[in-house]
Amino acid sequence: MRGELFCFTIAADSLATLVHGDTEMAKKTTKRREWTKEDVHTLKTLARERVKTSVIARRLKRTEGATRQQAFKLGVSFKAGRGKKRK
Repeated sequence: MRGELFCFTIAADSLATLVHGDTEMAKKTTKRREWTKEDVHTLKTLARERVKTSVIARRLKRTEGATRQQAFKLGVSFKAGRGKKRK
């Protein structure tokens, strides 16, 4: 019985399910939101307080990339500064 080939028909959508898994993922749609005065104020305040970029982005409900771009546009720095000198 070795070497026998089995041939069967399978529907295209079933094949896609077999290849990509048995769950279909919904496509994410991008919604662009304008930066409000309140968003800008929050961004500047948190950056001044040396809060991490990821935390600021989460608080603003924006991506980290969008947060960094807006900060660059506004001239806001996320740099940590020098801190205390060691002896």
